[in-house]
Amino acid sequence: MAQSLGLLAKSCEDNMADERGLTREDAQAAMQMSAAMVCGDCSRCNLYGSSESEDSYYLYYLLRAFEQKGHVDHEDMPRLFQETCRRKEEYLNYLNRSLGRATMNLEWKNRFLESRDTVMVQFRELALILEEFAHQMEQATDITAQKEEAVRHFFRLHHMVVENMLLLEYENRQREAYLTVRTTGGKCITTRDAAELFGQAVRRGSWYAPPDTRTLITRQTASIRFSEVGSYRMMYGVARLSKSGEGVSGDNYTYSGEIPGQVVMNLSDGMGSGELAFEESRRVVELTQQLLETGFSARATLKMVNTILMLTGQEQHPATLDLCCVDLHTGVLEAMKLGAVPTFVLSAGVVEILEAGEVPAGVLSPVEPALLSRKLWDGDRIIMVTDGVLDACPGENQELALKEYIEAMPVKSPQDMAERILRFACQGQGVVRDDMTVLTAGIWKRD
Repeated sequence: MAQSLGLLAKSCEDNMADERGLTREDAQAAMQMSAAMVCGDCSRCNLYGSSESEDSYYLYYLLRAFEQKGHVDHEDMPRLFQETCRRKEEYLNYLNRSLGRATMNLEWKNRFLESRDTVMVQFRELALILEEFAHQMEQATDITAQKEEAVRHFFRLHHMVVENMLLLEYENRQREAYLTVRTTGGKCITTRDAAELFGQAVRRGSWYAPPDTRTLITRQTASIRFSEVGSYRMMYGVARLSKSGEGVSGDNYTYSGEIPGQVVMNLSDGMGSGELAFEESRRVVELTQQLLETGFSARATLKMVNTILMLTGQEQHPATLDLCCVDLHTGVLEAMKLGAVPTFVLSAGVVEILEAGEVPAGVLSPVEPALLSRKLWDGDRIIMVTDGVLDACPGENQELALKEYIEAMPVKSPQDMAERILRFACQGQGVVRDDMTVLTAGIWKRD
C-alpha cells in the first residue's frame, strides 16, 4: 500500500510545477492579440514580428515590468514603437488587458497546482505512515508463548477465560497485549482491574487499559488491549498572561498522555493577539493532537498541519507550532518546531537550548519540520515558551538571559517554575506587550 501511494504521488510530477510565473509565450500571445486588434496591416515598428526572435530579451523585460507594476507604461515600450506608432494608447490598453487575462489564468493554474501538490504531499505522507507502521510490525517481537500459560491460569483463578492472546514487545521495550476474554459465573470485572491482574500474571511492571478499549469484561466474549506503563512519569505546569487590553490570549497549549507510552506537549502562538489569534492557535493545537492520537508520527503530523493551513487561503493568519513528544519507556525527547522559539531543557543544573527555524505554520509549502532529539534523565525539566515571554526578557540576548535565570532559580514543581519564569519575564514592565505562555514539565523515574 505504501509503494502504491508513493507511485500515485510520483505519477503527478511533471514540469508544470516549475512554471509559476508568466512565460515568454504569454508575452508573445498578448502582443499578437494586441497587433491583431490594433495594428492591422501596419508594419511601422513590427513589434510582434521582432518578438518572435529567440534572442529577443525585450519580452522578459516586458514581463518583469508588468509583474512589478501591474501594467505596462509608455516608457516600458521600445523607442521605435514610441516614435512610429500612431495608436499607442489603444495598443497599450489591449496589451495590458491581454497580460491581465494571462495573469488571471496563471493564478487559477497555480491554485490548481497547489491543490495537486497538496494531494501529492498527502499521498507521500500516508505512504510514510504505512511504512512506519510496517516497520513497527516487523520490529515487534511476539513473546506470547513465554507468558500465555501463566496468564490463562491466573485469569481462570479470577473467573475469566482467555480464548486468544497476543503479547508484543517493541523496539523501545514497551509491551502491549491483546486478549479475547470473557467472564464465568455471570460475573463482571473492569478492564482496569483486569490490567492489574495481567501485570501480576506476567510479573513485569504495571499495566493499564488505554481509553480506546472497553471498560467492562462480561460473559460476552470481547477483545481488549493492555499497555505497559512506562519507566518514567511526568508532571506539568503552565503560567499565562494575555496582552494588555485583550480579553483572551492568542496562545494555546495541550498536554496529553492519551497516546500509550507517550506524553505530548503542544504549544502554538497565533499571529497577533486577541480572538482571531486565539482561534488560529486553538485550531492548530487541536488538529495536531487529533492527528497524533490517530497514529501519525510527529514529523508527518507537522507537515500535514502545515499543508492543511496552506489550503485555507489568504484569510488564514499563520501560527507557530512547538511540539515535544516524550517516550515514557526510554525517556527520549523529540522536539519539532515550525516557527517556534527555542525550548529549554534543564538537566543537572545546566540548560540546553533546542532551537530551529523561524517560519510559522501555513506559510511555506512544502516544509520540512526541524527535528531535535535528546535523552532525558530523572529530574530533568522541559521549558517551552512563546515569543512574548522571550521578547520580554531583559538584555539584548534574551535567550541567554532566560537560560541563566533558569539555571539559577530553585528547582521545584513544574507549576512553581512556570510561575517564576513568567514573573521574571514581566519584571520592570508596566504593560504586557504580547501574549505570554510558559509550559513546563518534569520527568521522574518510576520506583
